[in-house]
Amino acid sequence: MNTYNSLYFIGAGGIGMSALVRYFLAKGYKVAGYDRTPSALTAELQCEGLEIAYDESVASIPDYCLDPATTLVVYTPAIPATHAGLAYFKEHGFRVVKRAELLGLITQSSKGLCFSGTHGKTTTSSMAAHIFHESPIGCNAFLGGILRNYNSNLILSDKSPFTVIEADEYDRSFHWLHPYMAVVTATDPDHLDIYGTEEAYLESFVHFTSLIQPGGCLVMRKGIKLQPRVQEGVKVYTYSAREGGDFHAEHIRVGDGTIVFDFVAPNGVVSDVELGVPVEINIENAVAAMAIAWLNGVSAEDMRRAMASFQGAKRRFEFWVKRPDRVMIDDYAHHPDELKASIRSVRALYPGRELTVIFQPHLYSRTRDFAPQFAEALSLADRVFLLDIYPARELPIPGVASEIIFDKITCRNKELCLREKLLERIKECNFDILLTMGAGDIDRLLPEIASIVETK
Repeated sequence: MNTYNSLYFIGAGGIGMSALVRYFLAKGYKVAGYDRTPSALTAELQCEGLEIAYDESVASIPDYCLDPATTLVVYTPAIPATHAGLAYFKEHGFRVVKRAELLGLITQSSKGLCFSGTHGKTTTSSMAAHIFHESPIGCNAFLGGILRNYNSNLILSDKSPFTVIEADEYDRSFHWLHPYMAVVTATDPDHLDIYGTEEAYLESFVHFTSLIQPGGCLVMRKGIKLQPRVQEGVKVYTYSAREGGDFHAEHIRVGDGTIVFDFVAPNGVVSDVELGVPVEINIENAVAAMAIAWLNGVSAEDMRRAMASFQGAKRRFEFWVKRPDRVMIDDYAHHPDELKASIRSVRALYPGRELTVIFQPHLYSRTRDFAPQFAEALSLADRVFLLDIYPARELPIPGVASEIIFDKITCRNKELCLREKLLERIKECNFDILLTMGAGDIDRLLPEIASIVETK
């Protein structure tokens, strides 16, 4: 990196990219970039020093990013090859790297604690980062969500040898990493537009486990489909919430809006761990995060204190309204198993209450591949508003629309709704418990939805 004094990020407003933007701004580099649309995150990055454009023309690239000898170009796989800026950089001899490759480069000299899995990795890695940060050991962290404790997805430490990394399996990005220790939370098939088959998806995780450095550890959820292929000298542990394993929870107490449990390790117990975000799925996430902390010498008292003060990542089971008579929760869930886990967590927190779910499907390919599973998960709600598909990086697929999920939903109170009509529809309804879900742009409506729910 010493040969460059500026970086240009194509897709700078993405959650993974923005952590790298913040890192290089903090290190004193000139940083510019492109994103398709303004957002609250891009506004924050601009305040921190990012020069950003919202059109892809070469004319929008600042002069200090036009020398291939001094500028490194970074892009996400979601950017199409036809992007004018990306094409220009490739044609003019710039070094152009994917986000994951750059992350691998800047973390290879540290002890990487890499959290992977179809779902759960953002919350689990965020928990681990908070635990380490709250202990004398400390850490650097590149996270896949904005951690509410810090209002950032980046944590920096000049002294700690550890770097907590959310390891993304999309486009095999996590194969660029050099884990000292790794967690695999789940291997339910996803991103089949990239992998094609479940077997190819699983093989990608197998290869990821082979990258763990000798002397390190793999901590994998008990019962997942994964036959790890670790190097000699790498220890393998299992974890779960209630199903046993080398690390697990015991004496779980749920009630009065709190969850408390005992964390059990192979050689000790941390008693009376209270979850700062008291939802059932976080028991499992906490066990995984605490396992990595335990293996690296974080004390029981530091773990206990950190777990109680953990506020969670934005859009990961985030409360927007919390009153005795009405509740609104938002969750980034976009895979059928994530939807199912979130809905069941709400049911456990608020038994007997009426639950309405608003879901925005993400990607035509994911909708096509998992329509029956999405319908099964949404059928656990009392009422469903199903929005149109958020396409992200994809072009429409003939015959694929939200209707292929909607037709299979079995709860009687269900409704198709265009995103632009949602606020109008919400004003006509009363809600007991409202859960909004999806990885698209539904988050941009959340302040207005919350205001309506709060004042009804």
